[in-house]
Amino acid sequence: MYPPNSSILYSILRDQAKKDEILWLDSINKTDPKELLASFVKAPRHLGKSIIYQSNFNLIPEIPGFHVDQWNLVRLSRVWFLTFLFALPKEEFIKKVETLFDTAELNELVALFSALPLLPYPEVWLAKATDAVRSNMGSVFDAIALNNPFPYHNFTELAWNQLVLKTIFNNKPIELVYGLSKRKNLNLSLSIIDFIKERWAAGREVPSNVWQLVVPFLSESEITLIESLFQSQREEDLIAASLVCHEMNHKGFQTLFTKYPKYEEDIQKGKWNWSNLVTVP
Repeated sequence: MYPPNSSILYSILRDQAKKDEILWLDSINKTDPKELLASFVKAPRHLGKSIIYQSNFNLIPEIPGFHVDQWNLVRLSRVWFLTFLFALPKEEFIKKVETLFDTAELNELVALFSALPLLPYPEVWLAKATDAVRSNMGSVFDAIALNNPFPYHNFTELAWNQLVLKTIFNNKPIELVYGLSKRKNLNLSLSIIDFIKERWAAGREVPSNVWQLVVPFLSESEITLIESLFQSQREEDLIAASLVCHEMNHKGFQTLFTKYPKYEEDIQKGKWNWSNLVTVP
């Protein structure tokens, strides 16, 4: 009988893997750390890279935000192997996982960072996670920044802001940053406003859903920014400007909203919000 989290991951592996792949997974001695580490490395020799489609985004209720949708079989199996190491004494467990980090190639790093929400002793892995944000390897950055609840729960405000800003700078989908709306803060808002001004000065567009991060921190002096947004030719920008005005309590923003009321009724009815803004054609 596998530990609870191991059983959950195994059920997905069993549903997705071929018969010979399952036979290999079952053959591994789950009580032998050495064999588990070897299997972590050898997984691509025995498993295909078929993509997993997993609609359950509440896979492990005690770890909100953790899911394996769009992972491949090798990535999931590697995370699964790690769950059997949790029973080791703390120092031994840390040493084993740090060895994997120190020797990992690209895809192994992706699996390790994907596993962080599951790993015990999150404070031990925090420095590695913040270093990953600075990585120039796109898939490593994606593994820590997108669909990963570890940063939301563990990053300092400074580290969190760096992650969000780099996601925006690299034109990644910020809607995939777990906990984005819950960790909005003034310093992040100020940085994004500077970013927007720089982009506009260069004649470049800004992703419309970035504007959600400046609410409710805008001052009356920045109403002109939102009025400029209302002049955009892109519908998603007009909706974003309307959402900003809808959420800001300052009188000036409410007055601006009456000047551009096209989406007011739809917003009040719940047709448009920051979550579905990315669906605008």
